[in-house]
Amino acid sequence: MKALVKNLLLSLILLASFACDTDDSPKSGQARVNFYLVDAPADFDEVWIEVLALRVKSDHEKSEMSEDDNSWKEIVFEGSQYINLLDLTGGNTLLLGTEDFPEGKIDQIRLILGEDNYLIKNGNRLELQTPSAQQSGLKIKVNQEIEAGNSYNLMIDFDVAKSIVVAGNSGNIILKPVLRAFLEQSQGVQGQVLPLAAQPVQVNVNGSGVDLNTFTDTKGNYVIQGIQPGTYTLTLTPNELYNPATITGISVEAGKLTTVPAATLTLK
Repeated sequence: MKALVKNLLLSLILLASFACDTDDSPKSGQARVNFYLVDAPADFDEVWIEVLALRVKSDHEKSEMSEDDNSWKEIVFEGSQYINLLDLTGGNTLLLGTEDFPEGKIDQIRLILGEDNYLIKNGNRLELQTPSAQQSGLKIKVNQEIEAGNSYNLMIDFDVAKSIVVAGNSGNIILKPVLRAFLEQSQGVQGQVLPLAAQPVQVNVNGSGVDLNTFTDTKGNYVIQGIQPGTYTLTLTPNELYNPATITGISVEAGKLTTVPAATLTLK
């Protein structure tokens, strides 16, 4: 009988320990933030970046950023993490890291890249030159309030189409990342472009001071989030065999993802 009671108590202790270990809620008095890399397509076969770390500034101070400032928290990956940005189309995301922060504000983040960045186009590997100024990290203004007890998904949008620059007659291809960040519940637009034979299809959202681009995924779907409420124009630019199209008067409301009716492009 004593052995039975002992075994039962041991089982309860192990169960309680397991429950504590698997608790995914934020620590007391803090908020949990999940950092995702999202939707970053362009007209290449592959675009690979080497991500070393993510640094996060989480306070209410307006002072100039400093690497020695103890308000920065670093999320370091195990070794380097190689990411094909073109896997992140049609709303696909990649979790970079998760951390708890005191209630307050996520002010700014820095994405730290290594030097082993390249793209594949027509089966050829082309090295991406990275300016030395990026060694301290790619600065992204966030300015988002977070409340204790809540969990948030912060999306980092890497615009590949605008981030890759051919340098004059040298032939060098430079990686000058264009990034923005927003909370997942931010409003935006989503939809589908057909036929699939029209791919690659570039999708541009313009209006209210916004000019954002993405490409459709293999099923013709697209998602663009993190834009302000307002009225926008959608421009669809397919391959040379199909006619482009424009959709006007798209209304985006606060906190909502507007679904645009599926567009069917026509042959020239």
